Amino acid sequence: MPPFFARPTLSRNLMLIGLVMTVSYIAIALSAPLLQTWGLLADPQSFLTNPIHEPPGADHWLGTSRQGYDVFARTIFGSRAALQVVAMATTLSLCIGVPLGLVSGYFGGRVDRVLLFLMDTIYTLPGLLLSVTLAFVVGRGVFNAAIALSISYVPQYFRVVRNHTTSIKTELFIEAAQAMGASPARILWKYLFLNVIQSVPVLFTLNAADSILILGGLGFLGLGLPPEIPEWGHDLRLALDALPTGVWWTALFPGLAMTLMVVSLSLLGEGLSEWLNPQLQRE
Repeated sequence: MPPFFARPTLSRNLMLIGLVMTVSYIAIALSAPLLQTWGLLADPQSFLTNPIHEPPGADHWLGTSRQGYDVFARTIFGSRAALQVVAMATTLSLCIGVPLGLVSGYFGGRVDRVLLFLMDTIYTLPGLLLSVTLAFVVGRGVFNAAIALSISYVPQYFRVVRNHTTSIKTELFIEAAQAMGASPARILWKYLFLNVIQSVPVLFTLNAADSILILGGLGFLGLGLPPEIPEWGHDLRLALDALPTGVWWTALFPGLAMTLMVVSLSLLGEGLSEWLNPQLQRE
């Protein structure tokens, strides 16, 4: 693989912009308790007796909601929940899809046909619809939301890894390993996995961007995380009632945070795609 700075300017810039934005989100999520001092509730006592919307100002930088939430606190803590669920979901789907793709592509036959049928069946279902259905089954919660999100991404890892495995399992170095008595497990790990894994990081980042949107959709429908856990989709749902009265800040900032996170992961994924695939290089 050529050095990073020998790559075309476009892919390098995409990766750098996406990487900086993604790292910034991670830093904000990890340091959220240090970045705000008011707590999630702006002023619990006053809001219990007189719930109002307070616009952005010196006391509350991004304003408050009718429920008494500080929007800034909810937004930055929402990044923690989003990154936690997305990291769990994409890692889980990767850990399931990659081994299944290796086994299916290497052994072929009936195993390949059964796995292909199962993955094609899952892949035909829209991601949001499948996640909503699974959320009904497993319930709300961080780990449950990760499970609901992960299932729809397993077929993508499976197909990418299976196709690469099928194309290289007939190469001479694989046949030489087989002739020398290497076990299937050793061939799968040492000779196949290390050759097909280069396409996984691109898929990982793009799936992470997509899962942010699906998690927001689950939260908007009331199927994501419990209400006490800050989550952007849930906050957008609460903000709908206030929009007709001119209260714009409760919807703008969670929506903007979600959009920027999706953009950062998408830029990182596109940059990785051009960097790892020479055919996609552009000046």
